[in-house]
Amino acid sequence: DEEFDELCFEFGLELDEITSEKDIISKEKGEEKAKGASDVVLYKIDVPANRYDLLCLEGLVRGLQVFKERINLPRFEKIIPAEGEGQRLIITDQTAQIRPHAVAAVLRNITFTKDRYDSFIDLQEKLHQNICRRRALVAIGTHDLDTITGPFTFTAKPPSEIKFKPLNQSQEYTAPQIMDLYRTDSHLRHYLHLIENKPRYPVIYDSNGVVLSMPPIINGDHTKISLNTRNVFIECTGTDITKAKIVLDIIVTTFSEYCEKPFTVEAAEVVYPNGKTHMYPELPYRTEKVKPEYINKKIGISETPSSLAKLLTRMCLKSHVTGNGNQIEIEIPPTRADIIHACDIVEDAAIAYGYNNIQMVIPKTYTIANQLPLNKLAELLRLDLAAAGFTEALTFALCSQEDIADKLGMDISATNAVRIANPKTAEFQVARTTLLPGLLKTIAANRKMPLPLKLFEISDIVVKDP
Repeated sequence: DEEFDELCFEFGLELDEITSEKDIISKEKGEEKAKGASDVVLYKIDVPANRYDLLCLEGLVRGLQVFKERINLPRFEKIIPAEGEGQRLIITDQTAQIRPHAVAAVLRNITFTKDRYDSFIDLQEKLHQNICRRRALVAIGTHDLDTITGPFTFTAKPPSEIKFKPLNQSQEYTAPQIMDLYRTDSHLRHYLHLIENKPRYPVIYDSNGVVLSMPPIINGDHTKISLNTRNVFIECTGTDITKAKIVLDIIVTTFSEYCEKPFTVEAAEVVYPNGKTHMYPELPYRTEKVKPEYINKKIGISETPSSLAKLLTRMCLKSHVTGNGNQIEIEIPPTRADIIHACDIVEDAAIAYGYNNIQMVIPKTYTIANQLPLNKLAELLRLDLAAAGFTEALTFALCSQEDIADKLGMDISATNAVRIANPKTAEFQVARTTLLPGLLKTIAANRKMPLPLKLFEISDIVVKDP
């Protein structure tokens, strides 16, 4: 565990905690609710918001393997099918008002296992939450290609004209009934507002009129992928074409590893309302040039050009020194849409070099800083209390309503407490209005310690300003 924690840190990630479902549930809802939950160890890893390629196990492991120099970064290849054999997605002009863009691709001869399948679904969910902005910018649909026949049509129709069997349901519903059906669904109700007041709803059909999906709400049950699915048709519809392309690239690069010919993706043709066509995914590779002294100066190190190129290659940015050693040429793979500017490349070099290995130097500028008087007083008080034999406690700024009201024999309305609108756990419902509960909880948790327990805390509290 320690080694893995260390590795994550070196790679610019943070291993948040090592826990299990059981621990999580008992923390949030109490021991009773956690009975029967799984004891399997879970690693919670914080991934930076720009690294969509690390959002699932496959991408994360691949990134770490390249970083450890155990494998080379794979080369992703787009296969263009013979004339008339590929899949086509035709966009009609009805979509212009609501979700004008769509991209598509095919993963051929893929082999799913239970874990791969779960990871595939999880990645879509994570992408929906961040880059897709809760499906407002992009919605992803994945379908079993062998259950449908192209070409596919992406159009928009009046809700009453759309009828199909939604994913995991047993009967057909019209679009308005589907909206009513999911109004109470804890997961899907958050997306209904994206289209529900529009005169037309977006929908994708195959050539036989089978509904693939009604983006951004739900896929049809007919095209549901399973462990036996061999060919996956992926469509991403959205209001932002750039984001849609990135999402498609991330999904196909991550899971093309399991295709019969690893790291290949079959392109699909998208036909626009004006008759123009385009092949997706684009899987763009591009090269950037950066001067080694620019990287060294920005980070504050003095590495040779060849060692900087090696550092960048470990971060999945294949690099080599060109010219007479005064430039590094970097190939940006399609998995790294986050590399927009030279400073992104410099950041990756710094991560690979190791932030802890950068020598600290005193800056060349002179500035005289001063403590705020209140902080200064608090510091002096802290020192004197500690000198008098007290132990300082640092407790959470949030607590439960009981902590500041019932347990202190007060009424919640008399406390002027600030409430959190959507607290994650019962422990963090309000901001504390007094420091006492935190200290009492600390004592309760340390009853095994020898007496006397002499604790103090100097910190902020929060009260509503009338």
